Amino acid sequence: MGKMGDKLDLDFVVSTGDNFYNSGLKGVNDPLFLQSFSNIYTAKSLRKQWYSVLGNHDYRGNALAQLSPLLRKIDRRWFCQRSFILNAGVAEFFFIDTTPFMRKYFNNSNRHYDWRGVLPRQKYLKTLLKDLEEELRKSTARWKIAVGHHAIRSIGHHGDSPELVKHLVPVLKANNVDMYINGHDHCLQHISSTDSPLLYLTSGAGSKAWRGDVKETHFDVNFFYDGQGFMSVQMTENDTNFAFYNVFGEKIHHWKVTKSTMHPSI
Repeated sequence: MGKMGDKLDLDFVVSTGDNFYNSGLKGVNDPLFLQSFSNIYTAKSLRKQWYSVLGNHDYRGNALAQLSPLLRKIDRRWFCQRSFILNAGVAEFFFIDTTPFMRKYFNNSNRHYDWRGVLPRQKYLKTLLKDLEEELRKSTARWKIAVGHHAIRSIGHHGDSPELVKHLVPVLKANNVDMYINGHDHCLQHISSTDSPLLYLTSGAGSKAWRGDVKETHFDVNFFYDGQGFMSVQMTENDTNFAFYNVFGEKIHHWKVTKSTMHPSI
């Protein structure tokens, strides 16, 4: 990542959640923050701002710790909120807290989840969707990119997220969102919609990959890689180029989307 970051001269880094395994952070002074973030991403090119969302594993710990400004005093690169908007010039990134959408986490009495600030759940989700729709509608950005932890469409281990298909997809499509980027499944994926230009991109291959669990789908799967890796996105006014890389920094898939036609070409 460091080598590719230097080559691409990146502006910032996006983390799609499950930032700290296996159960988030215990608090703002948890040494895991240094062990799993500061002391790992040490390359000069990665010393840019990081923007992160929470994943389900983060909610198993002290979720509020990751949202605390105290962590930014330890490492100024760190920025994590439940849902927020990043204005990046030609693009706006809409970060979405997807974990509370998943009903199964609320029905699981065997695991602890830190739902402070989320309950009552239905009110939280209603407000989240209302705010997201308002901000998307107001946006005049050339490109609109949504980022969340859970996949909407996936042929990986976890598969599709029915709750997001039901509640999130209509909002994204109605407001001409160009792509949804997620983690959760430990793989790299590029899936196209059958009825809109919306792309589903999974970049969750930081660890625990090689599951060998691939599901059948009726969607247009342009690329799937079960191993470890990461992705890059380069954007101009008219073009977006994204690429997937393996752990050696070798490009294993790339795609170009042109805004004027929205017809992808390799």
